[in-house]
Amino acid sequence: MKILVVGGGGREHAIIKKIKENPNVTEIYALPGNGGIAADAVCVNIGAKDIPAIVAFAKEQKIDFAVVAPDDPLVLGAVDALQAEGIPCFGPEAKAAIIEGSKVFSKNLMKKYGIPTASYEVFTELDAALRYLETAPIPTVVKADGLALGKGVIIAQTREEAKAAVRSMMEDKQFGESGSRVVIEEFLTGPEVSVLAFTDGNVVRPMVSSMDHKRALDNDEGLNTGGMGTVAPNPYYTPEVAAECMEKIFLPTVKAMNAEGRTFRGCLYFGLMITPDGPKVIEYNCRFGDPETQVVLPLMESDLLDVMMATANGTLTDADVRFSERSACCVIVASKGYPVKYESGFPMELPKDSENGFIYVAGAKKDGEQLLSAGGRVLGVTAVADTLDLAIAKAYDRVQKVKFENGYYRSDIGARALQALKK
Repeated sequence: MKILVVGGGGREHAIIKKIKENPNVTEIYALPGNGGIAADAVCVNIGAKDIPAIVAFAKEQKIDFAVVAPDDPLVLGAVDALQAEGIPCFGPEAKAAIIEGSKVFSKNLMKKYGIPTASYEVFTELDAALRYLETAPIPTVVKADGLALGKGVIIAQTREEAKAAVRSMMEDKQFGESGSRVVIEEFLTGPEVSVLAFTDGNVVRPMVSSMDHKRALDNDEGLNTGGMGTVAPNPYYTPEVAAECMEKIFLPTVKAMNAEGRTFRGCLYFGLMITPDGPKVIEYNCRFGDPETQVVLPLMESDLLDVMMATANGTLTDADVRFSERSACCVIVASKGYPVKYESGFPMELPKDSENGFIYVAGAKKDGEQLLSAGGRVLGVTAVADTLDLAIAKAYDRVQKVKFENGYYRSDIGARALQALKK
């Protein structure tokens, strides 16, 4: 089988490595891929948002199955365009991808169908939003409506911060048109949990839970990033919580999308908070999370491509979806200065993959045989072990073997999860 994977980051590298395990796969193409992904797939310099070029390439190469991994092309209708040419795909159509593409849509969906989430207000005018913030409970959460590279959410601790956030989105257009509408919502408290789930529009098969670390610096300080590391499973996601999420969140969400004529097929990401009142949805994503994918897929025991195909053709109920009881830790090595100002182009030397360890390349380019850093988040260094403390220790041991002079990473990935396990 000839497989096409749209995207070029660490998430896509993890997906490609897992798909390679299927014995029927003969070729994998990554559009655009990156210098590190080139070790596992044929990289083709076509941008992930260039849908006409993606479709033309898929037809020319007679692709048997396509995986559209990032949010932008999903929201723009890449799956619709590929399917229109008879190419089966993993990923939601544009009408379903709106669950991530518009926070206003997703909040209204949850309100309409009684899915637990934070209370909220939607604003299209700056003055109205600023007036609301005069009396809104503080802290509060300000969200740009549309896609913003994972950075369109600001937790404001003061009224001044909240007003500055609204102005940056609505007046200064920090996130372009994504900030033309804003959601101002209640600040929830409790541990956060990420759950990725396969769904074919009827059946929901959750993957192993994970815990992301969004802040750039140790002790959850510094700016929000696309994610500085993950561990799986998340100790706060107990069997009791999982059962409640399935009953009150996962299945109701899929049914709500069906009722709206927006059947979702693909990977539905649930960003959850376990509040004193039970689990609530913080956000939905219409695709695999990054870097959650880098700990979830190494724990997957069944065949990823088989499950993806079952998801696409509506036979997920019969699919073998299994995950190991082991633990995984992924430490992101980023360019010094990320997420603000950083330099790229530094040579890197990486340890080889082993049975219990993987290097996922998020941002790199080739210069002859030399791999150079290219981007903010550069590497995802993952280790798998029988216990979480061992997985964390092994991941950091592998990080020490990475030679990359401009690299930096958090030293406390998984510390909160270990504390939770001791309680």
